[in-house]
Parts: sequence; C-alpha cells; structure tokens
Amino acid sequence: MDVTLAIWGISIGAIIVLVAIDFFTVSRHPHDVSFREASLWSIFYIAIAIAFGILVWFWQGSALGTQFFAAYLVEKSLSVDNLFVFVIILTQFAVPSVLHQRVLLFGVMLALVFRAVFIAIGAAALAYFSFTFVIFGAFLIWTGVQLARHRDDDPEPKENLVVRVARRWFPVADRFEGTKLSIRVNGKRMLTPLLLVMLAIGSTDLLFALDSIPATFGVTTEPYLVFMANAAALLGLRALYFVLRGLLDRLVYLSIGLSVILIFIGIKLVLTFVHEQNTAIPKISTPLSLGVIAGVLIAVTLASWWKVRRDPSVRAHAGTVLEPRRSEDIEGESGAADKTPGS
Repeated sequence: MDVTLAIWGISIGAIIVLVAIDFFTVSRHPHDVSFREASLWSIFYIAIAIAFGILVWFWQGSALGTQFFAAYLVEKSLSVDNLFVFVIILTQFAVPSVLHQRVLLFGVMLALVFRAVFIAIGAAALAYFSFTFVIFGAFLIWTGVQLARHRDDDPEPKENLVVRVARRWFPVADRFEGTKLSIRVNGKRMLTPLLLVMLAIGSTDLLFALDSIPATFGVTTEPYLVFMANAAALLGLRALYFVLRGLLDRLVYLSIGLSVILIFIGIKLVLTFVHEQNTAIPKISTPLSLGVIAGVLIAVTLASWWKVRRDPSVRAHAGTVLEPRRSEDIEGESGAADKTPGS
C-alpha cells in the first residue's frame, strides 16, 4: 500500500480536528454525560470509521478494505477491556462524574501519541525481521492464556508504577479542584488527584497497546491501516465509555472472549511466518479472521446475557495478565511511600 506523505498529513490533520472538536464542543465544559448524548457521539465515530473503511475499499481494493474493518473490529473489541479498567480507576480515585470526560479525552490523546510510536517500531521490525511475526504471535498467545487464567481478577490502580512514583516524590492534595492539575495549599504547591488519575489512565493504556498493536498487525501489516484503525477506535472510546459503563459489569464472559481472540491472532501470526518459509502450509485469511472475531464477540455477548439472566448477581471482571498482588502488600508499600519526605 503506497501512502504518500500528503495522505499521512491529511489523515493526521483530520484526527487532530476531531480531537479539537471533542475538546471545544464537549469536554471543555465539564458536565454529566447523558446516555443519549454519548450514543449520538458513539454513532458519529462509528460512522466515520465505516466511511473510511468504504473509502479504502474503493481506493485500494476489497482486500485492504476488509483488512481495515478487521483491524478496527480488533481494536474496538480490545478497547472495551480498556473501559473496564477506566471504570475501576475512576471509581477508586472517586473522580467526580463531571470530570470523567476530561480524564478520558486526555487518555485518548496520550494513547494516540504512544501508539503511533509503537506502530512505527512494529512496522519497522516486521519489514526487516520476518521472525517478528513469531515474537508477536507468541506474545499474544501468552497474553491470551494469562488473561484466561486471571479472568476473575481486576487490576489494582494502586499498583500503577507511574502513580506510585508520583505519590512518592510529589505532594498530593486530598481533593479535586475542578479541572486544575495542581493547587496551592497553605502556600505549598500540590498536585491534585486529577493529575494522578490522568497518569494512571495514560500509563494503563500504554500497557494495553503492548497487546493491541501486535493484534492489529495480525490482521494487516499495513502501518497506515493499523494507525487509522487505532485512531478510529480510540476517538470513539470516550463516547463508548458513557454508553457502556452501566453494562460493562454484565459482560461476564468478555475476558474469555478477548483471550480467545488474542490466541487466535497469535496463531495467525505464527502461521504467517511459517507460510513465508513454506508456501505449502496455508495461512489464515483476513475474511476468516474477521468472521472469527465477529463470531466470538457475538457469542460472548449472547452467553453473557444468558448467564446474567439466570444469575442477576454475577458481575464481570476486567481480567489481568499478571498475577494480582495481595492487597496487604500494596497497602504496606503505600504506607511506606506516605512516610517519605516528598509525600
């Protein structure tokens, strides 16, 4: 796929315009977001993604058009797991609901920058070292297995290294002050909890990018499509949060579904490398990938609905990749951090 610098510039410019519209029309004035408002914005961003996919279809052909839609579906499905963690972070930090938009918009902007860097690195690695397919594939398979093992756990925001370092070295106020990131208390400059939340959101999404970027490269190796699929999914993430936040705890089998998708894409990446070495061994086609991903998401939704209908008390969990640490260990570290001179 031959994408000129002009096309890259236009695409990035369009993304910047959409972020600016989001900031100046919605997030600039903090308020509680209604379900109707969130739904309209979500439909708007989904429509943009579909329109772009159709454009690619007619511009570059059906194969690349299908690859974009598959990549977008992968990113969109994985972003739902992001939302689980965002809900946990916003709840545990007791962020006022009127500030949720500002926090999520910051997370989206930071994620766009981080993922652009990751995509550039991943594309270069795939271009020069075909064995990168196996590395990405093995990592996704491991991630999927770990997510399935710890599907009933939730991440602990207090474990976030960035937040712990900030608390250790900088004084943090005990209250929010609108959208301010720092305030002066008794003549001393202090960070507000809002800045810690933004750091937690941004660094958490950085970790999510470690599996979502390889997963997207699993359905298309075109850096332009990978970047645009990520941007399309991220731009609609804020609106999707307000649409789904009341339903997230009902998607009880989401972690299992995402683990299946990650393992499937990991196998696809490994087979892609094997196919390059021996063309007699078939590789998994993009249409088949699209069908499997869509089928898993539909199955997860229906199975979750059936489970919750039979047992209304059941609740979903975000799932984790690493073994959760014990709460007493976390509290012990927090207490030690509180005794440092800078806190």
